[in-house]
Amino acid sequence: MMKGIRLRLAASFMVVIICSVVILEILLIYIVKQNYYDSVEGSLTNQLNICTDMYTRYFANASLQDNVLYNVDAFWNQSNAEVQVADRDGNIIMDSQGIIEAGMAGSDIQEALGGNTGVWVGQWHGQKVLAVAQPLQSGPEIVGALRFMASLSAVDQEVAKTQRVFIVIGALVVLMVGSLSLFLANGIVVPLQEVTAVAQRMAAGDFRIRSRKTRDDEVGELSDTLNYLADEIVKKEQLKNDFISSVSHELRTPLTSIKGWAITLQSEKLQQKDMLMTGLNIIEKESDRLTRMVEELLDFSKFISARIRLNPEEVDLSNLCEHLRKQLTPRAVRENIDFTVACPENLPPIYADANRLKQLFINILDNAFNFNHPGGYVHFKAEVQDQGLRFVISDNGLGIAADDLPMVKEKFYKGKTSPSKNGIGLSISEEIVNLMGGRLEIASQLGQGTDVVIILPRGEQSDVG
Repeated sequence: MMKGIRLRLAASFMVVIICSVVILEILLIYIVKQNYYDSVEGSLTNQLNICTDMYTRYFANASLQDNVLYNVDAFWNQSNAEVQVADRDGNIIMDSQGIIEAGMAGSDIQEALGGNTGVWVGQWHGQKVLAVAQPLQSGPEIVGALRFMASLSAVDQEVAKTQRVFIVIGALVVLMVGSLSLFLANGIVVPLQEVTAVAQRMAAGDFRIRSRKTRDDEVGELSDTLNYLADEIVKKEQLKNDFISSVSHELRTPLTSIKGWAITLQSEKLQQKDMLMTGLNIIEKESDRLTRMVEELLDFSKFISARIRLNPEEVDLSNLCEHLRKQLTPRAVRENIDFTVACPENLPPIYADANRLKQLFINILDNAFNFNHPGGYVHFKAEVQDQGLRFVISDNGLGIAADDLPMVKEKFYKGKTSPSKNGIGLSISEEIVNLMGGRLEIASQLGQGTDVVIILPRGEQSDVG
């Protein structure tokens, strides 16, 4: 692939270079050619000016035919060009080379008979010539035209020499700049090859390698992005490993307890009914605990794969708040935590998934209890806003470190000092809030407590289902 990029870059450079050189050479050759032709034209024009001025001063008293017969030598002695004289009808009546043909006057003579200087470039008896003609006047009357004609063979040879020189110089420029373009292409391709090699090693599983940033350009930005990607993968991999380790530990604890009591209850020496009931009660509680953990993991898997579908319905928030109060008050009493639920009487219903809404609140309240201490408080408050409903769950428990706060809602994340079991509770809560079209905000200070704010839209009955 890099060879392809190098070749495409070099080819692109070469196309631009060749086009530029060709255009420049065509322009230069045209300018040189025009300069040569203008020089010849200027020389002939100067000679013509002298001859026509001499004719007007010294020969205008005689007729054109008489001057051709007796004084024509005065004209071609002034120039080494071929000299022709045309009458007022445009017919050539004299040629210094003795070549007189009917109908060969040309456009330059017609221009001269009209009172202007005429210029003509064309073929004359097998060779390319440039002719300049001016009027011959007898007083104010134009009696004919005088034409000086010069061969362009020598001029074209000089132009051809110059053209060959330009072509050689252009070829050298193309070769030199083409080599430079390959060097410049390598300057782009080589860093890309280095980045590609690093990416391939990362794809093979080596996330410790880093791309070396050599320049502050797009390739350097690509290196930064690749390094950031590797850092994030390492971070997520560590979180996943910590999550697996934590879940394995959490699963092992109730399984060990269940197995231990199962062995105890199978003992033939066990005769006490109280111990039997205690063991069965522990097995039931640990089984419930395992079930909750498995359900939480299943929920997490569904959220990750976007297979969760909400079933919105009209939810009476007053009843929901009362349910939360009744369900968690016994736990608050056991753990000596001041638990309050504040719900205004005029709280309107919300169209949402009742089970997911209850799961959302219990998840966050459960965190507030888990990360609290005896004598602390957990407060739940519901409020009505213009665009929706606002729920605030606050506590004065352990709090969250400033470094951990931006990441506590990430999947698998557990803070450095967090007693969280698996690090997926808040991520599930975030997914539920997002599905309901709301937002979840967390404010916390380490050692002072945490405030979790949930803002949900009221929803529309027509949207239910």
